[in-house]
Amino acid sequence: MEQLPRTRYSQEFREQSVKFFKESGLTLVEAAKGLSLPKGTLKNWVYADWQGELTTVGKKQSSLTELELELSRIKRELAEVKMERDFIKKCAAYFARESR
Repeated sequence: MEQLPRTRYSQEFREQSVKFFKESGLTLVEAAKGLSLPKGTLKNWVYADWQGELTTVGKKQSSLTELELELSRIKRELAEVKMERDFIKKCAAYFARESR
């Protein structure tokens, strides 16, 4: 199974996510699901915020280059096209069975 690349989040997104978790009254798992985040990621951000170190999270990550952004966009587009292709194959097989 192919490992997913690490996602890079902006500092503003981290702060807003922690704020959402604190104010929503949801459990960590529910808040992470609502934000489409891994629960461990949100847990790390909340813990870092509790220690007052949320602003230092992610500082070691380098920013994405133009080439990396383009590659990411193309990979996302390719995955979408593959899903569409598979759907069309299934539809064609279904209608081929129906016509017999």
